[in-house]
Amino acid sequence: MPLEEYKRKRRFAETPEPPGKVEKKSQHRFVVQKHRATRLHYDFRLEMDGVLKSWAVPKGPSLDPADKRLAMQVEDHPVSYFDFEGIIPEGNYGAGTVMVWDVGTWEPLSPVPVKGKFVPATDAEAAAMLQKGDFKFRLRGKRLKGDFVLIHMKGRRPGSKGTEWLLIKKQDEYAVPGFNIEQYDTSVLTGRTMREIGGDKASAEWESDRPASRGKAKAPWLADTLAKLDREKRKKASTTKEAAAAGVKKNEKTKAITTAKNSVRNPEATTEKRNSPASSLSSVLEGLQGAVKRPMPTAIHPMLATSVDKPFDSPEWLFEIKWDGYRAVCFLENGKSRLVSRNQNDLTGQFSELQSLPKLIKAQTAVLDGEIVALDEQGRPSFSLMQQRTGIRQGNRHTAARRDVPIMYYVFDLLYLEGYDLRRVSLEQRKEVLAQIATSGDLLRYSDHYPGQGIALFEAAKQKGLEGILAKRRTSCYEERRTREWLKIKITHTIDCVIGGYTDPEGSRQYFGSIVLGLYDKKDHLIHIGQAGTGFNQSRLKEIYQLLKSLETDRNPFYGPVDARNVHWVKPELVAEIKFSEWTHETADGGLKLRAPVFLGLREDKDPKECVFDQ
Repeated sequence: MPLEEYKRKRRFAETPEPPGKVEKKSQHRFVVQKHRATRLHYDFRLEMDGVLKSWAVPKGPSLDPADKRLAMQVEDHPVSYFDFEGIIPEGNYGAGTVMVWDVGTWEPLSPVPVKGKFVPATDAEAAAMLQKGDFKFRLRGKRLKGDFVLIHMKGRRPGSKGTEWLLIKKQDEYAVPGFNIEQYDTSVLTGRTMREIGGDKASAEWESDRPASRGKAKAPWLADTLAKLDREKRKKASTTKEAAAAGVKKNEKTKAITTAKNSVRNPEATTEKRNSPASSLSSVLEGLQGAVKRPMPTAIHPMLATSVDKPFDSPEWLFEIKWDGYRAVCFLENGKSRLVSRNQNDLTGQFSELQSLPKLIKAQTAVLDGEIVALDEQGRPSFSLMQQRTGIRQGNRHTAARRDVPIMYYVFDLLYLEGYDLRRVSLEQRKEVLAQIATSGDLLRYSDHYPGQGIALFEAAKQKGLEGILAKRRTSCYEERRTREWLKIKITHTIDCVIGGYTDPEGSRQYFGSIVLGLYDKKDHLIHIGQAGTGFNQSRLKEIYQLLKSLETDRNPFYGPVDARNVHWVKPELVAEIKFSEWTHETADGGLKLRAPVFLGLREDKDPKECVFDQ
């Protein structure tokens, strides 16, 4: 049903986006909306068949025919979305600021040119071209004009969802070589910038005290699954406050009299203390049990967690998402930031955009603990993307670093602040202070916690394909070693794979090094997805080797490149059950790979042809 996916992703009681309906006829309008969500992109929408056919264009449309812009087709939007401009509140799908960047009309162009020129086509021809994946049209907008084409990229890589298109400007009188989309930074409807829309009360949604200002903004992809946890958390907090209110009420009169007397004695000092953030923070730090006044440390060895098998619930523990990236301690001083890895390597130059972190922390000096993560298209942390960002080793070569991969620093602990060492302060109190000084934005997010609710958070993380969760004892101090005061509970996945080869053993290992794995794509090609070298004992190694040896062949069963050395090919007749942590993103050879694969056993009940990516 049209718009079903659009409605499924949104809670209209919480977002100003229009519910919408399918219109009976289309007016051939188009709109481009600049959208700052997890990352900035442009939404290109064409009014067709009573809805807005929509594509997300990361770099935005261009008037330069040399630019081939990636355009990811997304769900149809209602026609009433045409002039939507404002803020989608945090916690909703697509949360962020939306600007109407361009509007106008469009018309389809016949796929067959007449005398070298494209002529207008019918709506039926437009539908056929869209279905075929070669869709030509002409725009008459305020900024975009002339002929364009949308070309569907056939899924050449395993795991492709088939939503990839290219948006290309045709060569005509409206072509602009070297077109720079950033020179147009205002709305064509209201003339406002993104910043003005984000903080303007005239926007469709505006809050004077936005959650981001408190440092607790959550990524949209995670917020929906954690909403229930948040509600339970607030309910418990409310119950606790009500219970405490009875005791507090008895002392209210005494406190009021004492405060009044102090104000009379020194009214200026009282006012100054109340209005001074620095004074307020200093008094908080002085009152923290375990806080020690001393110079800022120059080196920190991160506190490490011990692995356990199963999630659990306990009121003595705080539970957090385990972010999959590079652990980094951040030293803030004199308006500058220094990032250091768990092995004491300096990461500052490698992630230069994080030099702006001091602007997001309300402090002159601080030491933070957190994780640098790279984000996928949905804003989820991905270790494979992080490896692409920094460059990864493939065979005997090292790929170039991809600086275009966006990163973010998830901060989850505070070790030092404004002259006070907080490592002997309880974790719960450290995080309370951290939440007050951290301002979430495009580069920084506060990693929230959920008291006592480990099982629910584990299931939420599992649904979103995350690496796992952490359990931290709420009273724990910061120990610079591995400890059982912090626990990590990883989420694993299993998949059945075809064995297409094996590699030579190395060192003291016997029989073989690893099994080379593959899955079949829709064209019945066996695609290499990695190799597993762990999960075997000595007897299992020998047993599997004898099977592999009997199937050895000179013919490579894989289609495309195989990133492995010293491979012996085998007939693709064996199926292995493999445990792994996640799918990587596209690597340099265009494929998908398993991360941390572990052999679990052979599946004699499974036909190799059943081992497909659709698993």
